[in-house]
Amino acid sequence: MNQAFDVAIVGGGLVGASLAAGLAPSGLRVALIEAAAPPASTPGWDERCIAINHASRQIFAALGVWDALAPEAATIVSTHISEQGRFGVARFSAAEAGLEALGYNLPLRAIGQTLWARMLALGKTQLHCPARLESLEVGDAAVELQLADGGSLSARLLIAADGAGSRVRELLAVGSERRDYAQSAIVTAVRTRRPHRGCAYERFTPDGPIALLPKGREPNRCSLVWTTPAAEVDARMAWRDDVFIAHAEAAFGERLGEFVELGRRQAHPLARVMSDQLRAPRVLFVGNAAQSLHPVAAQGFNLGLRDVAAVIEVLGMPGAELDCGVDELLQRYEASRREDRERVAGFTDRIVRVFSNRLPGLRGLRHLGLLALDLAPPLKQAVMWQNLGLGGSTPALARNGR
Repeated sequence: MNQAFDVAIVGGGLVGASLAAGLAPSGLRVALIEAAAPPASTPGWDERCIAINHASRQIFAALGVWDALAPEAATIVSTHISEQGRFGVARFSAAEAGLEALGYNLPLRAIGQTLWARMLALGKTQLHCPARLESLEVGDAAVELQLADGGSLSARLLIAADGAGSRVRELLAVGSERRDYAQSAIVTAVRTRRPHRGCAYERFTPDGPIALLPKGREPNRCSLVWTTPAAEVDARMAWRDDVFIAHAEAAFGERLGEFVELGRRQAHPLARVMSDQLRAPRVLFVGNAAQSLHPVAAQGFNLGLRDVAAVIEVLGMPGAELDCGVDELLQRYEASRREDRERVAGFTDRIVRVFSNRLPGLRGLRHLGLLALDLAPPLKQAVMWQNLGLGGSTPALARNGR
């Protein structure tokens, strides 16, 4: 029997689950379709984390999940950006922004489990999990969805939150622009001799950036993200722990002293994937289905959460309860996200291109750029507000947390 919904969300990852939790109080009938069963993960000192900025913390507060997340959040009170072999440094602090924190580093496990718990507790979302989208057909009044297990449903609005390789994009023949950076991010955790004191470090090397971020509540525990040329990933992953530590220390420098313990390593290929469209008839794209970015400056997931906030804002407008898939609402979402998306995607791409280029002349320009960031207040403030998620047009939930 074909069940009818107002909204069907394809993809129950962090962005899709955030959206389901955020739409639960709206009165709209919501279905969530997720291909994989939620992983049964347990806490570990070296578990994978993701950094969220101030705007994302506000969004999580609005979704009613921040209080549950806060005990597992490592607070970032300052950032330190440098280039290997140069003296130029850019520093940002929460005090400069008049905030308690610039952001937080959170376990992916904690975010996923908390969002799903919130969604289930609200009891307003019908889950189809595990279930894979097989086909879809867009009609005048609804989108008809067929699932691989033979089930079917219809929705006035379909929201694609199904990642960079979006099945919805594929079925709708919506194109995308892909830029392979020929790099992978090696993600792990380290314990350092010196405490991080709430500072997140990003250090650019000729091969790509290496970042250390506060992790958990231990003062000497950090997440490590080391961008590595694709040709060298297998070799670095195969190094003994002591060899990996020695090379990572050499790339990062001595600001946190020796690395005294190393966690499990994972490698993730890096590419930028930009959907050609943010909307199609009765369809919206959010998160990585709309844009998947290089992890430099930790912008991608935060941008996706602002997509979520914008959808919630648009679907809360008068008339959305009658038909949330009308083109006027979809156009409003697209218009509200265009400038933020283009600015952040361009910013991250320029950083990767400039700091991964070994041309001698560019090294001097990079050095001057870091000095300018630290010494020119207007430029520094503009970059800081962008990194906080508050640059340009920002959804109300990201500003107010309600």
